[in-house]
Formats: sequence, C-alpha cells, structure tokens
Amino acid sequence: VQLQASGGGLVQAGGSLRLSCAASGSRFSSYIMGWFRQSPGREREFVARISGSGGSTYYADSVKGRFTIDRDNAKNTVFLQMNNLKPEDTAGYYCAAGMWLSPTSVKYHYWGQGTQVTVSS
Repeated sequence: VQLQASGGGLVQAGGSLRLSCAASGSRFSSYIMGWFRQSPGREREFVARISGSGGSTYYADSVKGRFTIDRDNAKNTVFLQMNNLKPEDTAGYYCAAGMWLSPTSVKYHYWGQGTQVTVSS
C-alpha cells in the first residue's frame, strides 16, 4: 500500500484545513487508517484513527471536538477535517495504514509522506 497525503498549508488560528490521504492498492477497506503528527524536536503524536468500515473512530484528547476523521472506501481515501486550529497544531501530518495488534492496539504497517500544517497566531 502506498499512501499520499495532501492538503496542508498555512492558516490563521481559528481556521480550518482538510487533509486527504490517497491509498493505492487493493483491500483499502481492510485497513485501519490513522493520522499522526510530528513537529521538530518532538516525538510523533497520534491524532486520530478510523476503522475499516468507517464506523468507529478514536481521537487524541488534544484534538477531540475539533478534528474529524472519515474515509471514502470507494475512492481509497481518508480525510482529516481540522477546525478551530491552534498554533500548537503546527506539525507535519502523516497518514498510516494498519491492522489490529490487540483489542486496543493498532500496528501501522504503511506510512505516507507528511504534509505540513502551519497555524499562525
């Protein structure tokens, strides 16, 4: 599976962006899709994930209520709608595809390149 993220950019605090991650290959709906972010000097941080069917989502507390993850399996694409952006959301955002490792843990096998999100104050 190859993943291509896009949609990043520069936005003012309080603004919105919608990230996309297009996947190549088959069996897209078999994968749990996740979004992560990383800024310089900081560890990679989990943002959100969505089940293969799209029926189940999970968010980091830092983005809950502001970000929404969804997917279009017919188009092999996962999205991250980001509203009410804050300067601390500034980071490179990465999408990933994985499978359940345990009932509460996902192993991500494939990673896309990052798309930069910069939020100015």
